[in-house]
Amino acid sequence: DFKKIIEKYISKGYKFVLITGGGKTARNYQNSAKAIVKLTRDDLDWLGIHATRINAHLIRTILRDYAYPKIIKNPNEKMSFRNKILIAAGWKPGCSTDYDAVLIAKNFKIKKLINMSNIDYVYDKDPKKFKNAKKIKDISWKAFRKIVGNKWDPGLNSPFDPVASKEAEKLKMEVAIINGKNLKNFENYLKGEKFIGSVIK
Repeated sequence: DFKKIIEKYISKGYKFVLITGGGKTARNYQNSAKAIVKLTRDDLDWLGIHATRINAHLIRTILRDYAYPKIIKNPNEKMSFRNKILIAAGWKPGCSTDYDAVLIAKNFKIKKLINMSNIDYVYDKDPKKFKNAKKIKDISWKAFRKIVGNKWDPGLNSPFDPVASKEAEKLKMEVAIINGKNLKNFENYLKGEKFIGSVIK
């Protein structure tokens, strides 16, 4: 499982920064609130942010033997990396955890990010809506940003958020999009072996 893979690579000298998204928990809270009252963009964002924080706390609890005890909520916070794992969550309205991940990577001069989602690849259009959507294994930031656009929206379901993409392009980062359910595949990427997924750079 995920914990065993992380432990295996920690024993090899790896360090990890894990940033949790809101996922289904965020969407459930947003939809429940929407069914009762009209929500502002900030309302949607804060529900999403707090969902990321409870998810982060779950991961920190599971990996407590190796993790920094505090969950990072502000990606610009000065932090040392003495522990093997740092765990971060949502920051403030107007940006996603993808954007937080890019800012933290920038602070630690990390050039590669892994985005573990519920999809195997980046597609040229939404595969849930279009049967003819084509999977893309390698794509430039310029081409990717044409697909996702430039605006962040709370609850946006994009392989990598538009605002984060703009920043990642500027910083010349590489982002791998892989399915988080396939842990063998995640390990293949860590090993530098062939993996199922997309690389944006």
